[in-house]
Amino acid sequence: MSIRLTILGSGSRGNCAYLETEGVRLLIDAGFSGKRIRERLATIGRTPETLNGILLTHEHSDHTMGLKVIAAKLGIPLYANRLTLDAVSSQTKASFNSKIFHTGQSFEVGDVEVETFSIPHDAQDPVGFLVRSSEGNIGFLTDLGHTTRMVLDRVRPAKALVLETNYDLQLLQEDTRRPWSIKQRITSRHGHLSNKAAGEAARELVSNELIHIYMAHLSKDCNDPALAEKTVKQEIAKTGAEHIRIHRTSQDAPCPTLVMSKDSGKEEQGATQGVPVAKKPHLPKPRY
Repeated sequence: MSIRLTILGSGSRGNCAYLETEGVRLLIDAGFSGKRIRERLATIGRTPETLNGILLTHEHSDHTMGLKVIAAKLGIPLYANRLTLDAVSSQTKASFNSKIFHTGQSFEVGDVEVETFSIPHDAQDPVGFLVRSSEGNIGFLTDLGHTTRMVLDRVRPAKALVLETNYDLQLLQEDTRRPWSIKQRITSRHGHLSNKAAGEAARELVSNELIHIYMAHLSKDCNDPALAEKTVKQEIAKTGAEHIRIHRTSQDAPCPTLVMSKDSGKEEQGATQGVPVAKKPHLPKPRY
């Protein structure tokens, strides 16, 4: 048995992840067109018709663009809180097979338990997720202006964490396309996480349990993947931990599939078809 995670794409213009266990197939957000989501699922041999549900973090278009085609037309269950669902329904003028949860509530979908929690972002009622399974827990923490103690505690059990690293402060300040008001929104406590803030959050979350961090929601104009990775690694290095693997995500293509298995004790990354190609090497325990 295993749990599989594929970041189908992540960035300022679209975010969508695919999660699969023996008993369930889920999307976390649907921020690309229905056609694009179908194409990217096809790279791992999957189709939207086999989905058991879509978990929705909030109503912004870079997380909801494909809902009208993928969720509404196909009748796939949409898991969202009431304020988010109302906002999406108004935006899309569509009706959904809605499964409403209260923020802070946990619920089961197939063989996984989904924990929800509030995050600070300028949306109606934005949430993060911790998906619990017997093969390992996966946290989703994107689109937030700052991390709170509660937020960090909720994702602390994660073995793999999708963490926003949206911008580099200097690159954002030097950007000539964005007006000052937009820059203020991005850097506000209800905006987005900088590389530095993401690194500090990662440092706080270092444990023997956490192995994988996916840098998500990178701005194409105001960030650089190498710079983001360097910043996060520098913060983690302050703890002495050497076992955490940092993964880049892309707006333009899916990431290799991460496979986590409790029975075999292996964690592997596969190519576009989800076939494991590299086993995790033996890593020393972190030094604290």
